Amino acid sequence: MAALPPGRCAMPADAAQERARYFNSANAFNIHLDPVPARVFTEPAAAALGVDGPAGPATTGFFACDQSARLGCSWPATTPFMLARYARIAPGASLDADFVASGSIWYVIAGSGQARSDAGEVLDWACGDVFYLPAGAAILRAGGPRAAVLWLVTDEPLLAYHGLRPSRPGDAPVHFRSADIAAEIDRIHRSVPDAGTSGLAVVFSSETMQQRRNLMPALTLSLNTLPPGCAQASHRHNSAALTLVVAGEGCHSRVDGQDCPWSDWATLVTPAGAPHSHHNPGSRRADFLIVQDGGLYYEARTMGFAFTGD
Repeated sequence: MAALPPGRCAMPADAAQERARYFNSANAFNIHLDPVPARVFTEPAAAALGVDGPAGPATTGFFACDQSARLGCSWPATTPFMLARYARIAPGASLDADFVASGSIWYVIAGSGQARSDAGEVLDWACGDVFYLPAGAAILRAGGPRAAVLWLVTDEPLLAYHGLRPSRPGDAPVHFRSADIAAEIDRIHRSVPDAGTSGLAVVFSSETMQQRRNLMPALTLSLNTLPPGCAQASHRHNSAALTLVVAGEGCHSRVDGQDCPWSDWATLVTPAGAPHSHHNPGSRRADFLIVQDGGLYYEARTMGFAFTGD
C-alpha cells in the first residue's frame, strides 16, 4: 500500500474533480520534513550592532535570523512559525515596520526612540524596554546621538504558511519599561530566594491577553534568569523557542545533546520537542529573553512540558 501512487479521479467532469488526490493509511502519514536546526545566530547581531558597537556605521535596516533554506519554505523563517530579526536605526533616522503578522514583539538592546503604531499611538522606548506593536504599519525613529538596536520576533511564517492576512480589531500597543521589568524580577527573587534548577522568570502579558498569559495569540514571551552557579534542569516542550542572550558570563545551553555557547545578544534556536538546559557557571546573574510559539500549544492543550531527568 505504501508504494501506491496518489489516486486520482478516473474521469474528471470538471477542474475541481481533476484536483482531487487520494492516499491510503500506509502512505498518508510518512511525510518527511527537514528538522529544525538547533543554532546560535551571532552574525545578525554583530551586523546590527556595527563594527564599532551601537555608535558604528550609519546603517538603518533589518538583519534577519533566516534559516528558511534549511526549513524548506519560500519565506523568511527562523522556525516554522516564527521569525527573529535585529533592527538598526541610525541617529535621527526612521524605520518602517509593516509585517504580515499578528503583531511584533520588540526588545531594545541599545539606544532610545519612538514607535508610532498604525492607529497613531506613540511609545517612547529606551534601552532594556520591551514593547508590543499590533498588526499594521508602524514607524520607529531613533532619538539621541547613538544608533538604536532592537531585537524583534513576529509570527510571519505562521501566517505565510496559511496564506492569511492579520485582523485583530481593537488590538493596541503594550509597553513594558525596563525599570518595571527589573522590579518584577527583584520581586520574584525575593519571594522565591532559592531558584534551584528551574530558574526564575517574568512572563509578559497584557490587559486583553491576561486570561491566556500570552502577549499574542500564538506567541509567549518571558525573561528568564539564572543566579550564578545555577543551571536550569533539562526539559522539553512542544513549542519552539527563540532565546535572546541579554546578560551572562561564560553561559551555555545544551540543546538535543549539542552545546551552544552564549555570546552577547546572540539568538538561540531551540527546536520543538528537543531536550534542552541552560547553564550559568559565571559570577553574575544570567538573563535571557525567550519567545515561544507556545500560544498555539496552550490553546490546543498540547504544550507537553516535561523535565527529562537528564
